[in-house]
Amino acid sequence: DFVQFHYDASNEFYALFLDPEMVYSCAYFRDWSNSLEQAQQDKLDLICRKLRLRAGETFLDIGSGWGALLCHAAQHYGAYARGVTLSQAQYEYAQAKIARLGLQDQVTVSLSDYMTLEGRYEKIASIGMYEHVGIANYPGYFKKMRSLLADRGVFLNHGITRRAKRNIKNFGKISPSRRVILKYIFPGAELDHIGHTVQVMESCGFEVHDIEALRRHYARTCRLWHDRLVARREQAIALVGPERYRMWVAYLAGVTVGFEYGPLHVFQTVATRQGEALSPLPPTREDLYRDVPLPGNQAEREIVLG
Repeated sequence: DFVQFHYDASNEFYALFLDPEMVYSCAYFRDWSNSLEQAQQDKLDLICRKLRLRAGETFLDIGSGWGALLCHAAQHYGAYARGVTLSQAQYEYAQAKIARLGLQDQVTVSLSDYMTLEGRYEKIASIGMYEHVGIANYPGYFKKMRSLLADRGVFLNHGITRRAKRNIKNFGKISPSRRVILKYIFPGAELDHIGHTVQVMESCGFEVHDIEALRRHYARTCRLWHDRLVARREQAIALVGPERYRMWVAYLAGVTVGFEYGPLHVFQTVATRQGEALSPLPPTREDLYRDVPLPGNQAEREIVLG
């Protein structure tokens, strides 16, 4: 019910401010001047690179949204991709997209709870979904991810977190601004700090290999979403009404500031099953950036390269 409250506002509403692929998570700006469209394509590619996705592999996307990552993994990496969502609107959109691209033999999506899934997958991604799980439910969530991951498989967990507090009791307090978001925008959402998330992952049998912070990237993403929605004010009001439009503009402005100044964070965490003697990951991370040109002008590139 919480998921459908947020995501079933209407596909047309989200299309007003998202990129053409309808990616509703943090973009990846290889250059701060890049367009939202380019940054979201680069984010999809970064996820597939971190997973070391290969042709013919089975790939599971938990909370697959409107199907952008599923189709990207199939089209550009040759994976057999499966996605699950609890949003009826997202499910119908993804089904139509898969058919439009002719990917029915490679990509499937179902309207179902990830806890009901069975089988094993060589690569698993959860992008912007674990915020909905609830901190108390993390052990069940991560144990389920591990049970779905094949031997020598790779799991990438991408999610928003909050900055840790010195006093753990203060971490659980709900601020007035967060109370508004929980009531009107994201009911049921709960944000952990990355230290506790990693602790739970390890206790559930994962070995964590990489953690990358993308806070500044999400600040830029939310600012662009906000500006695009404001620019389409009349269309948005026609779709969701003036009150909901104003709440969304305020929400996107608020989270932009939250990411810019640091109370909010977002991390990509790459992990495998604990105790595997032969890790599926290479000895270095050079492959993530090989054959990908550095952004910026020649002077900037020389600084980066030393």
